[in-house]
Formats: sequence, structure tokens, C-alpha cells
Amino acid sequence: MTPTKKIISAFSASIFIFSTQLAQATPEIQHWKNEHGSKVFFVAAPELPMIDIRITFDAGSARDHDIHGLALMTNGLLSEGTSKLDADAIAESFENVGANFSNSADRDSATVNLRSLSDKKWLEPALATFIAVLSDPSFAETVIERERQRALIALRGQKQSPQSIISNAFYKNLYADHSYAAPTLGYEKSMSTMTRRDIQTFYQRHYVASNATIAIVGDLDRKGAEALANTLTAKLGKKEKIATIETVNYTAEKKRVHIEHPSTQTHIMVGMPSHARGDDDHFALFLGNHIFGGSGFGSHITKAIREDRGLAYSAYSYFAPMRAQGPFVVGLQTSTAQTDEALQVLNDTLTAFVNNGPNDHELAAAKRDIINGFPLRIASNSSLLNYVSLIGFYDLPLDYLNEFTDKVDNITKKQVRDAFARHIKLDQLITVTVGQSADEG
Repeated sequence: MTPTKKIISAFSASIFIFSTQLAQATPEIQHWKNEHGSKVFFVAAPELPMIDIRITFDAGSARDHDIHGLALMTNGLLSEGTSKLDADAIAESFENVGANFSNSADRDSATVNLRSLSDKKWLEPALATFIAVLSDPSFAETVIERERQRALIALRGQKQSPQSIISNAFYKNLYADHSYAAPTLGYEKSMSTMTRRDIQTFYQRHYVASNATIAIVGDLDRKGAEALANTLTAKLGKKEKIATIETVNYTAEKKRVHIEHPSTQTHIMVGMPSHARGDDDHFALFLGNHIFGGSGFGSHITKAIREDRGLAYSAYSYFAPMRAQGPFVVGLQTSTAQTDEALQVLNDTLTAFVNNGPNDHELAAAKRDIINGFPLRIASNSSLLNYVSLIGFYDLPLDYLNEFTDKVDNITKKQVRDAFARHIKLDQLITVTVGQSADEG
């Protein structure tokens, strides 16, 4: 372990104390636009000599258009080389100063992240490498071809994975021609024909200052955060107008789609598009889902599927709100012979919850779980950064964290029931199953 890594480990050991402090007071989020037009969201956290940075771009796979996989490929290539550094040199540069770099892309967004000690001795070289990765990617042909082959191997591997098969089919059936329908990794055809010019154009279009949301949590003051935010995007392109994600126009009728696959169990996903980030019903749906299928043991779906009938090891549900209406998902795995029974129990349990909602005891218990567990959601710089970034990217209220527990605590049974009735249409649910037909199992 390098000396700087030992320093970071020592400071990480004090996170428990920091967590206790956070439990007593929700941190203040400060917001402004930097001199390059980027939105900035900052939380001062001087308790640890660390700085966490996340830059989020509206550059997820919903922006792929017909070149599916382009957003993920572009984001992944950022750390594979600049005009002066190859991938090994980039990794070594971060390692030498004890900094951590990561990047990712999903349907809505693409991110680059840096964690560094706040001492200038370590921070300045970490920032120099971070900014080079962000603003000067080389997109070398040899590297593109290597990463293309890796992606093609992963895509072929997905054909053997029931979980990948069902997830891709589920989104395709829910979103049809919407930009959320395609998998983030893309398809073999689009990956095979993607060019360096496609990648460069996507980067130049989307990785610009006006399309960036900067979240900073750490050991610096407002003045320091302003200077840092200006430095981060100084070398990026300045202005591009990015079109809004189209609304999901979902009018499907209830149907079941089965995909044959020689798996030992049948994988099941049931759901439909539900709501976007910032929807007024979000907290009622969040609380209701905790009761229905989001809390593991004790939830309605786990009790009905696993505890009462032993039809599956686990069953779950979740809402995944996005820029446009994200999905509501109920999922499980069961034996081929029990597929129809499991589906019947799943649908009966969901129907009963949509029609009746939770009882008083369940509502009170769920509120206690969520409210008592909330401090742990923001108990470290990195977990707090997740929320600050989400608030900034999705234009949520700055007091989102301050109001979180109050909003949950004030939800009524009727609000949960009404929210589920508005967002979960039982006659429009899509069911996807992957496995062997019963007569072949």
C-alpha cells in the first residue's frame, strides 16, 4: 500500500464520527453557475481532508440515436488515453497521489468522478490528470478497436445470461421506439460499425461546459469551490443546446412475452413506465414500494412469494425514475414448473396492493425504517455526493435532503394508494419471462 493510500485509509476510519455529525444536521447545498455556464452544487465538509468531485453530463445512452452503445463507449474511452498519456500512465498518475478516478454512463447521464486528498500537494496533480482525461481524450484508433472487441465479447456474453436477456427485452417492450428502449451497451451491429468520427462527434457535442453539472463535497470553502469549479471546465467546449428527452407515450395493453432459454429457472420481470424524477407522487411511491417489495423480508411480495409459498428465493420491486418516465419493476426467479403459479401470486399481490394500499401498522413501520436509516444515506462524502449530484442533474429542490424525512413522515395511506393507482395500470402491465417452457422443463 502506498503512503498516500495509508493516509486515505486512516481518514476513512474516522467516517463513523463524521456519520454521527451528519445525523444531527443535514448539510447545506450551495448552488451557482461557474464562469463557463456549468451548474455547480457544493457542500462544505471540512471534517475530513478529502474532496469528492462528480461531473455529470447529459450524455447517456438516450443520446445514442441510431448508434447504440456510443455514449458508453465515449465515456469509457476517456481514461484510455490523452494526447500525452496512455491508460497505464493515467492510472499511475492517480495512484501516485492517492487519488481515485472512476467514470460511468447510464441511460440519462455520463459521469466522471475524482476523490483526492485536499492538500494541494496531492490535489493539484490529481486535478491536472483529471482535467486532461476530461478535456483531451485521444480516442486512438488502436484503443477504440480494442474496446470495441471487449464490448462485442460482452454483448455475445449477454446472449447467454438470462438476466441480461430479460432486462433488454423488458426495456424494449416497455419503451418501444423511445430512446430508453435500447440497452446502454448497444447491439453487435452498432458496435461493429461505430467509427472514431462518431465518438469524436458525440464527445464534442455533449462533453461541453454548458452541459455539465458539477457536484463538489469536501474540505474547502465557497471561494475555493468556485475556483475549483471554474478550473474543471475551463478547457471544455462552451455551448451546445441539448434537446430534452422525449416524454414516454405509453399506451400498451397488458401482455406477456416469453423468451426461450435453457436456464434452470425462469426469470420474471413485470412492470410499466411509471414516473420521472421530480414527480409529485415520488415520495408516496417510494414509501409504498418499501412496503410492497423494496424492503426484503416483511415486504408484501417477499412474504407472498417466498415465505408463504416457497416459490422463489427472493422477490423484489423498485421504481427507477429518470428524466422521462422510468420503470416500475417487479422481479423474481422461480422453477419452470412453478412459473405460472408464481406469476399468479405476483399479480394477485400487486393487484391487492394497488387497490387497497398498506395498513396503518405497515405504513408506520416503513416510515420508521426509512427515517431512522436516512442519516446513513448521507453518512460519507461519497454517499452525500451521490445525492448532491442527483439533485443538481435532475433539477430537484435544494432542500431535497432537508425535507426528505418530513415528506416521508407526512405521507398518508390514501396518498400511497392513490399514487399507485395513478402510476400502476394493472391492465397495461408488461410481463417478460426467460426460461424453458413448462412442457420442456
